[in-house]
Amino acid sequence: MHTADVNGVTLAYDDRGPTDGVPVLLVHGHPFNRTLWRPQAQALTSAGYRVITPDLRGYGASPATGDIVYLADFADDLVGLLDHLGMAKAVIGGVSMGGQITMELHSRHPHRVAAMVLSDTSAPAETAEGKLFRRHLADRLLGEGMDGYAGEVIGKMLAAYNVSALPDVAEHVLTMMRTTDPRAAAAALRGRAERADYRAHLAKVDVPVLLLVGADDVYTTVADTEEIQRHVRHARIAVIGRAGHLPGVEQPEEFNRHLLQFLARELPVGTQGTAAQ
Repeated sequence: MHTADVNGVTLAYDDRGPTDGVPVLLVHGHPFNRTLWRPQAQALTSAGYRVITPDLRGYGASPATGDIVYLADFADDLVGLLDHLGMAKAVIGGVSMGGQITMELHSRHPHRVAAMVLSDTSAPAETAEGKLFRRHLADRLLGEGMDGYAGEVIGKMLAAYNVSALPDVAEHVLTMMRTTDPRAAAAALRGRAERADYRAHLAKVDVPVLLLVGADDVYTTVADTEEIQRHVRHARIAVIGRAGHLPGVEQPEEFNRHLLQFLARELPVGTQGTAAQ
């Protein structure tokens, strides 16, 4: 694990693979940490890509800061990390909240993005009902901690059938959720409630885009992903069978196959200069 001081915060991150490989920065969702991407980091580095997996501020080994953290704060932190690593641009990929951070990063810093990978995420702004839910959940997590919440949502984070079918995966996901600092979770929930509507911006995206979604995702459905594709018509979409909201850990082989095919087509190993300089 490495650390970098950016924007007044300390980010923990892993940096794996050849230093001259095409850089791929993967952004975890809420309430997880960088270990969510272990299957992808292994596959990508084996294929010759350089993989950076940070803990967002407040998650994993990155300390919590403040009562509210906006998606713009997370996005600017990631650009600060690219600066720290001397990378002009990278492939940016994210799941769920991480996908929204990826869209926010592209809207704020489009020249830093070589390609986007959006997994199990949605583009519209939060609804009034959703804002209220996130604010109430933030208060609840501060009062109760993460354990009860983790137990309630594990059957939605993973497809319900995978909780029993993939016990090691379920335990990993539960551990990430239970060990997240409630202060950071609450701050992110409050900030995410105020997120922008990314649909108009998506129509302007001219970099390669891969859309991935679990067939049985109940949080961000296949229809949500298809809506993104309607705005980014050149985007490629892959529906991962036998998976819910986290197909990268539920069906890593299929997820990685689509990811590697996309990168090999759009930014093959050996084109590092176009992505990082």
